[in-house]
Amino acid sequence: MSSFEIRKVFIPPNRLTPLKSNWNSIVAPIVQNLSLNMRYNPANRCVEVRGGEDQSQLLQKAEDFIKAFAFGFDVQDAIVLLRLDDMYIDSFEVKDVKTLSGEHLSRAIGRLAGKGGKTKAIIENTSKTRIVIADSKIHILGSYKNIRVAKDALVSLIQGSTPGKVYTKLRAIKARN
Repeated sequence: MSSFEIRKVFIPPNRLTPLKSNWNSIVAPIVQNLSLNMRYNPANRCVEVRGGEDQSQLLQKAEDFIKAFAFGFDVQDAIVLLRLDDMYIDSFEVKDVKTLSGEHLSRAIGRLAGKGGKTKAIIENTSKTRIVIADSKIHILGSYKNIRVAKDALVSLIQGSTPGKVYTKLRAIKARN
């Protein structure tokens, strides 16, 4: 008799509607490519992925993929975690970098996004990462080296650097690579 391993990923309430609307595009790569079973359990608001004991590496990939979606990444961005081995997610809070509250916190988050999302887009494009800013939590998806570049830029923005100064640093890093 073979035993099964089950991984559960909690889906926050704000991601339930996107989960329902993207369900087929989330299930397809896990069921077809990884040959794992998957279901949504409404009782505990978890997505459950089931596979054999010998499939723990595939289960981990599936779990990371679903977590990325739960954090707020698009399905197309999160699918990278299934296809490539050297992709990771790094998460941190603004409060981990600097203790801010009220207006100061709002301003720092505003500096991260920039006008119309410009700053975030520039950091994503130069560091070849994807960034999700969810309230005061920041999630970065990319390779280890690229996450480091993006995180350094975001941290300096949180600490009060002007976007122009950060762009200059990013241009210098991009020129080196």
